[in-house]
Amino acid sequence: MNKFGNYLWGLLFILLGVVLGINALGIMDIDIFFDGWWTLFIIIPCLINLFNDKDKIGNAIGLLIGVLLLLSCRNLIDFSLVWKLLVPAILVIIGISIIFKDGINGKVKDEIKRINSNNLNKDEYCATFGEQNIEFSDEVFKGCSLQAIFGSIKSNLENVKIKDDVVINVLSLFGSNTIIVPDNVGVIVKGTPIFGSINNHKTNSKNTDKVIYINVSCIFGGVDIK
Repeated sequence: MNKFGNYLWGLLFILLGVVLGINALGIMDIDIFFDGWWTLFIIIPCLINLFNDKDKIGNAIGLLIGVLLLLSCRNLIDFSLVWKLLVPAILVIIGISIIFKDGINGKVKDEIKRINSNNLNKDEYCATFGEQNIEFSDEVFKGCSLQAIFGSIKSNLENVKIKDDVVINVLSLFGSNTIIVPDNVGVIVKGTPIFGSINNHKTNSKNTDKVIYINVSCIFGGVDIK
């Protein structure tokens, strides 16, 4: 999470603490359990992640759903209208995202496809309802596939040797992937989180001549790149 996201979460907790304090002192009676209060657990994380994640489609859809449910709970719109508007709105968001992403990430997509086609025998690791800690040794790394399904995988690539650009295909389905990359490589991330998050903490330096492409599918999960 970037600093701006930390500030937003910090302000949120400060505000909540102030409200609870005011209620405890009897200065005012602020009802935090208003009709539809539970929708804030959808709205707030999605809103904050809009500022954190480069790929925003999943968070935009989540924010839309949360706002529509809140308006319905407040009797500002009819609940049946929510379902009528939801699908068209989601399709519009996805369509806009596809148009812009194809133009921006077209070259990245083609490069990932090329590298994957040249390396069909890459190692695969899977954690299902469990966890894996993978320590890659001092070896030539040619890419891999990481699948966390209701589980977690932590991959340490700090000591590997990279002679050519490589691809790491990542799936986080109700799970989490943490990938620690070497300092002397660049990192390019491609992916769209659907009710999840992709956080790239790696700062690319100008002295890197090899690239790790991280191709992410993230659904109700998380991916952290360090």
